[in-house]
Amino acid sequence: MDKIRLTRREAIAAGAAALLIAPRGAKAAPEPVTLTAAVVPRTLPGNVGPSDLWLYNDTIAPVLRTRRNEVFTAVFRNRLAEHSAIHWHGVRVPHDMDGVPYITQPPVKPGESFTYKFAPPDPGTFFFHPHCNTVEALGRGLAGVLIVEDPREQGLFDIEHVLVLKDWRSRHDGSFEEFLTDAGATRSGTFGDLRTVNGEAQPVLRVQPGARVRLRIVNVDPTRIPMLSLRGVERSMVIATDGNACDPFALNGWRLGPAQRADVAFIAPEKEGAEIVLEDVFSTRPRPLAKLVTAGQGLRSTRAVLRLPAAELPQPDLKTATMLDVQLLAGSADPKLLAWAREMGVSPDEICLTQKAFWSINRQVWPGMGHEKLPPPLYELKAGRSYVMEMFNGTPHQHPMHMHGHTFRVLSSSNRDLPAHWADTVLVRPKERIRIAFVAGETGDWMFHCHIIEHQETGMMGYLRVS
Repeated sequence: MDKIRLTRREAIAAGAAALLIAPRGAKAAPEPVTLTAAVVPRTLPGNVGPSDLWLYNDTIAPVLRTRRNEVFTAVFRNRLAEHSAIHWHGVRVPHDMDGVPYITQPPVKPGESFTYKFAPPDPGTFFFHPHCNTVEALGRGLAGVLIVEDPREQGLFDIEHVLVLKDWRSRHDGSFEEFLTDAGATRSGTFGDLRTVNGEAQPVLRVQPGARVRLRIVNVDPTRIPMLSLRGVERSMVIATDGNACDPFALNGWRLGPAQRADVAFIAPEKEGAEIVLEDVFSTRPRPLAKLVTAGQGLRSTRAVLRLPAAELPQPDLKTATMLDVQLLAGSADPKLLAWAREMGVSPDEICLTQKAFWSINRQVWPGMGHEKLPPPLYELKAGRSYVMEMFNGTPHQHPMHMHGHTFRVLSSSNRDLPAHWADTVLVRPKERIRIAFVAGETGDWMFHCHIIEHQETGMMGYLRVS
């Protein structure tokens, strides 16, 4: 099997990477944060009536910050009318902190609380959301951003903005349309008409002339895959993918699937009043998403190239790696589902399952219901061993595939030039083969699924068992 070609920076970083998810020498914890999930009436841009949003701390996309290897504690309080939990998307947390009801923890029922405590080993841009009834929860806005800061990055940028992309399926009166439709679930998803950044329609942000700017772009939408571009700057470079530092490459044309993140760096124009526009150029007519305007005292950048310190992650050994084949395919209804639910005395809704199965992984539909509570794992892995997974998309639609608890190296694509990079979610296009490599982490069952949530909730989900 081919070797991973590492840059000198990555080779040095690889030596510092720890295989343990909870690193030794974690720093003392600051005060715990509280995250309360509740229904919040809020009038969205352009609407005349309020929508019943589901929010953490009454805020659309709240941003939390912590430091690498510092113990982070969040007390989750559920004030919704259904059970919930918090999944820390992209963070290599201990298994019991991963936030998947019935798999890694008991569900947090209405009125109950749960404390999450972990020391994030990797810096970067991450986000958090529930992992049950996700299509409605994300549809109503229940998501936030977690930024893990790295002291090695101090002073690299003059200004930073967090941009959270989300569409809303709200009517003019504020009521919501259906979050999951058969027409959408069987194709590329059900789209919202109201496109926002940080809960606003085309917000205007300020940057200083000549500033070194870092944008942390987070796609929390359950469906849309924008093709991002920045108009008004000479050069905009992706410097991190899913929070992980990468060799910088041009932003133009980069598709950001649901749950993916891109850190983008550029030097602002030195002229005051210059406009930089973040656009979705997927269609023939670009769609403006947000605008940055230069204002204030000008700065002179002393760094022509903006980049981050190399990611320090477990490096898979491709010489000894075991191959895993994964096929993303259409599914079919599982006739055992209702019989299993009756036998267990529960409804599919209670355990976050759907009776519709349009998608599958390796022809296994979630739930592949027999007489057990869980279908068998897609694969059984050994902690500390290296694996190469080849994913083939045998469907006519794109699938952003997310692996819990692990950060993998995207190696290659069968039909496009794809820069090698670290990720926790990778977009697999129709009829494409994507190869990724990773080191199996902490023991436990780790979810693996499409992050177009309607696909996830209609079959395209499974798990990897690490022992």
